[in-house]
Amino acid sequence: MKAAQKAKGHFGSAAPAPGLAARRMAADIVEGVLRRGRSLDEQFDGACAHGNLADLADRDRALTRALSATVLRRLGTLHHLVGLFLDRGPPREAPRVETALLLGAAQILFLNVPNHAAVDLAVRLVQADRQGMRYAALVNAVLRRVAREGGERLAGLDTTVLDTPPWLLARWTKYYGAETARAIAAANGREPALDLTVKNHPEVWAARLNGRLLPTGSVRTLAHGAIAALPGFAEGEWWVQDAAAALPARLLGDVNGLRVADLCAAPGGKAAQLAAAGAHVTAVDRAPARLERLRANLARLSLKAELVCADVVEWTAEPFDAVLLDAPCSSTGTIRRHPDIPWLKRPSDIAALAAVQRRLLARTVVLTRPGRTLVYCTCSLDPEEGEQVVADLLAHETRVRRMPIAASEIFGRSELITKDGDLRTLPCHFPDPDSRFSGLDGFYAARLQRH
Repeated sequence: MKAAQKAKGHFGSAAPAPGLAARRMAADIVEGVLRRGRSLDEQFDGACAHGNLADLADRDRALTRALSATVLRRLGTLHHLVGLFLDRGPPREAPRVETALLLGAAQILFLNVPNHAAVDLAVRLVQADRQGMRYAALVNAVLRRVAREGGERLAGLDTTVLDTPPWLLARWTKYYGAETARAIAAANGREPALDLTVKNHPEVWAARLNGRLLPTGSVRTLAHGAIAALPGFAEGEWWVQDAAAALPARLLGDVNGLRVADLCAAPGGKAAQLAAAGAHVTAVDRAPARLERLRANLARLSLKAELVCADVVEWTAEPFDAVLLDAPCSSTGTIRRHPDIPWLKRPSDIAALAAVQRRLLARTVVLTRPGRTLVYCTCSLDPEEGEQVVADLLAHETRVRRMPIAASEIFGRSELITKDGDLRTLPCHFPDPDSRFSGLDGFYAARLQRH
């Protein structure tokens, strides 16, 4: 208690301070990821969202997300740097202490928050914690050292390696080589721009949103503030969708007037693409809450689709003219946008998911009319969830053949096509002199024909 009183004497009373609520929320959310295995998305959105988020102003909600995401994106580096100034490591009986140190260091080193504010608010976080309050002076001392020495120490670190779990870096090195693996990890360390798919006139919307029109037709912009406040959102002129995620639906070709099934469809970006292209879309997903989100997205966009809540493996329907399966996966291709993924996933998850993907793909063949096209895709960087799933299907399923993708179908970007003619995007693709505009989600897609 004396330590807490000493810290109070230095920084003033522990009364509520501007920004403290956002820091407290960010601490809860970071601990939700690291200690309880809850994703960022589920803590920010939907029925399971943090109960106090609704009380925050939009600015504080944005700050909470920025704080949480930065800690997770730079977790290895932050652990290392904080550890340099802790003789005995963080106290196990007071986990809020370590969280406060990570948040404080992230603000000092990566978010341009004034040092005094970052230190003060971190101290207040632990002062408000029953187990942590006696470590307030420790938090004060460690973060002051981070402020003095952290920048110099940071310059000497290989942050690309520190911020990537070894098992992930090892797998990427195995499949893509050491140089590309490091490029992937480095791309994951940069906060991505906002990619949009627009209904019409993308060049007009690129100008209105102060963005750029990518070669793929997506609009890329740097959004500040609430997405719903951007021009065109309320009018349903566009939807958020990474440029790589927008490619698989294009591989079905002209779908105008066709019956198309979008399997594992939520949150609905691909279903929206297909509906906007004139398809009669049946969107299937097993999660009622995710399907309701899809319904709301389509309503905002004034697009129509038949929504079905079902497990695709057990679902029966008349075969479709075209089928798109975006299978559940480890999502390691989306780490740029979801920095919690490296700390939530395990190597064993990939094998388990690959087994599910095989079952889903086998069912997709049955749901495709003879002579028609199906596309299988995942947002995983791991070939065990992509290339190997398709290879296994082709090895024993005589009713399908691969339809290789031509560079002309993806805007001449031949570097995105594998030797077998499939699509493979990586986070380090689409480099740009302005790093804020660089990168893609990692996606794999194969186009098959049933005969």
